[in-house]
Amino acid sequence: MSTMLKITLPDGSVREMAPGSTPYDVAAAIGPGLAKAAIAARIDGELVDLTRTFTGDAALALVTGKDEKDALELARHDFAHVLAEAVQALFPGTQITFGPSTDDGFYYDFAPAVVDGKARPFTDEDLPLIEAEMRKIIAANKVLRREVWSREQLISRWKQQGESFKAEWAAELPEDEELTVYWSGDDWLDMCKGPHLPSTGKLDPAAFKLTRVSGAYWRGDQKNAMLSRIYGTGWLNKKQLDAHLLRLEEAAKRDHRKLGAEMDLFHLQSEAHGSVFWHPKGYLIWRELEAYMRRAIDGTGYQEVKTPQVMDAKQWEQSGHWGKYRENMFVIPDEAPNTEDDGPIVSKDADWMALKPMNCPAHVLIFRQGIKSYRELPLRLAEMGCCHRNEPHGALHGIMRVRQFTQDDGHIFCREDQIVEEVRAFCELADRVYKDFGFRYEIKLALRPEKRFGSEEMWDLAETELRNAVVNAGLATEEYGWEELPGEGAFYAPKLEWHLTDAIGRTWQCGTIQSDRVLPERLDAAYIAEDGEKHRPVMLHRAILGSYERFIGILIEHFAGKLPVWLAPVQAVVATIVSDADDYAQDAVAQLKAAGIRVESDLRNEKINYKVREHSLKKVPYLLVVGKREAEEGTVAVRILGEQQQKFMPLAEAIAMLKGEATPPDLR
Repeated sequence: MSTMLKITLPDGSVREMAPGSTPYDVAAAIGPGLAKAAIAARIDGELVDLTRTFTGDAALALVTGKDEKDALELARHDFAHVLAEAVQALFPGTQITFGPSTDDGFYYDFAPAVVDGKARPFTDEDLPLIEAEMRKIIAANKVLRREVWSREQLISRWKQQGESFKAEWAAELPEDEELTVYWSGDDWLDMCKGPHLPSTGKLDPAAFKLTRVSGAYWRGDQKNAMLSRIYGTGWLNKKQLDAHLLRLEEAAKRDHRKLGAEMDLFHLQSEAHGSVFWHPKGYLIWRELEAYMRRAIDGTGYQEVKTPQVMDAKQWEQSGHWGKYRENMFVIPDEAPNTEDDGPIVSKDADWMALKPMNCPAHVLIFRQGIKSYRELPLRLAEMGCCHRNEPHGALHGIMRVRQFTQDDGHIFCREDQIVEEVRAFCELADRVYKDFGFRYEIKLALRPEKRFGSEEMWDLAETELRNAVVNAGLATEEYGWEELPGEGAFYAPKLEWHLTDAIGRTWQCGTIQSDRVLPERLDAAYIAEDGEKHRPVMLHRAILGSYERFIGILIEHFAGKLPVWLAPVQAVVATIVSDADDYAQDAVAQLKAAGIRVESDLRNEKINYKVREHSLKKVPYLLVVGKREAEEGTVAVRILGEQQQKFMPLAEAIAMLKGEATPPDLR
């Protein structure tokens, strides 16, 4: 008689099951309702298909639609497979490549069929037809079945089907990796690790929408074939989908690229891919933000520095960035370029330098100048550091994802016994900054990645220190969304991350602090300790905004362009109704400027409603309207952006109100 398997459920109870049993069998044994509701399972923490057999005693948690995080991941993965099956049914000869889930949906990359010697890329006009075919596949309730195949089987299958991309990928998978396929019914399959829902019918046919088509290079390399990528958004039900589409509609209205043009803040153009041309009004926002951050760091003991843009490749090799990060660096030959037409621009003997992608190695070099005593620690260095990263063209996005950016960077060199207190103090600083901008946030601890420098003991210690600092700051609570993220740390250090929530519920990862013992070791940083011996400092890498470019983009979208008065490039406009009020308007402007208000006048011979619409589009917070009566009485009619009613008040009162609003929050 076979030994029964002991399956431990989340409540601690144990079910004895026969060998060969599956999570579905356990669900059915508990009751028909659970058997119907279950969509997947976690065996010893691993998310698996409901029909995966147990290999021994195990801890089991059944997954239902109420487990939203897992359920969404499964649904989006399945929507991607259904998309691929639908496309191949409608467009024979189309090759499939990859189709992952994303944060709000899924996509799949296709090599379009070649017809009359020419491939026809997909267009947005194809999407309704594909959606209809996907709904047919869902309605068919096709069973999704997992099989383990050999490498030879897979490659043979893909070659027979004319799937050259899949065959190439299958041939390169690790020798010791278990290779699996998933059947949709008995007539379509894809290579996939899984897991999947039990059948296509578990998807809600009203809970997805295909959104757009774009180009994408095979395996992300522009030297490879161009594919057609079809994007979709997928949810558990129509209510979730409708809410998401509403958010997308609102996000489109708030798009920083659109508002940036309307407000005349910046522009981008192909002559400088990934770099921002800041216009005067946009750079005013930058300067206000920079001044605010300088006051923040000056008040918390930081010393500001400035480091070189270009450093020798040997420095980056020593720091470890050359080996880990070189594909994202702009490299420069350390020699004058050849000017002869028939010769190479750079010789084979050229030494190499690189534009800095981050500031940390240079800050270590500053720390190493002179002998440091333990009494001088902590040493807090800050830099508004301009960096360059060689992002692919397709990854660039307005001012949110750029190649040239400026960080509100900082590095704290401290003793082992100072780490927890320094991180706690930074948590308080970040909290104050984010609250000044009106953001709610969640804080996460990103733990050691698979590829990393340093010993396990070092990582254990670094993770514990960050965890303890958050506890001491009172932030390791449900209110602050405290969570630990396995595998998400940097290659040299674990890190705390601040995820901001904007006005329409999107999250943005901005702030970070990382506890690093690797870089001081690699770059030979040391201080003289109380025992008279040399010791390594711990280096805390920290930023609050992340980068000025991205944070300004986030602010524009968060406030829908209606920036707080203290950040607005133009805080008020004095607009006349009649020309008789021109002199009074100019006097009002002079008084406002004297009070430190950024103000403009609008004396044009245009109707006041036209002026109101124009300045509203430019998101000017206050419009002070003056006519003949206001000029005689020394008053103004105040229109606040977004409000219908206007308020009449003496000019002096309006100036006092504006002066208060225009004062940065840390100076009030």
